[in-house]
Amino acid sequence: MPFTLEIITPDRVVMRGEADFVQIRGKDGELGILPGHTPLFTALSDDLMIVRQQGQQEEVVTVMGGFMDVRPDRVTVLTPAAELAAEIDEVRARQAAERAKVQIDRARTAEAEGALERALVRLRALELLGRGYRPTRPHPGQGGIPIEMREK
Repeated sequence: MPFTLEIITPDRVVMRGEADFVQIRGKDGELGILPGHTPLFTALSDDLMIVRQQGQQEEVVTVMGGFMDVRPDRVTVLTPAAELAAEIDEVRARQAAERAKVQIDRARTAEAEGALERALVRLRALELLGRGYRPTRPHPGQGGIPIEMREK
């Protein structure tokens, strides 16, 4: 029996629906969440989240930090920024990485390093899409939320 998954940013609900499995990197290491998981609350790293929805192909989501609350029947991710890999503009992601690299060359700051890390996470998501990971449903024009997962 799947669990309910919500990925929420201050601007939007990126994903809301049922999932069979979630893989994500927390501050203390890699996590794999299945239905019935022991309750857990953890800080998240800037990284990819892999979501398997009801036995379908896996969905790739970028998650830029935040927190995850796990209950046996529900996983909630609260993050400052997240997007489905299918939504990422490759040109903009590459430009952001180049800008961050130039900024780091000028002055190594936590802000520049964070910008580079976020850009590289987005580019890794695009690489996974190129290796056969495909969205389970089309997303353009849907605000990132598949029709079946939108609030009713």
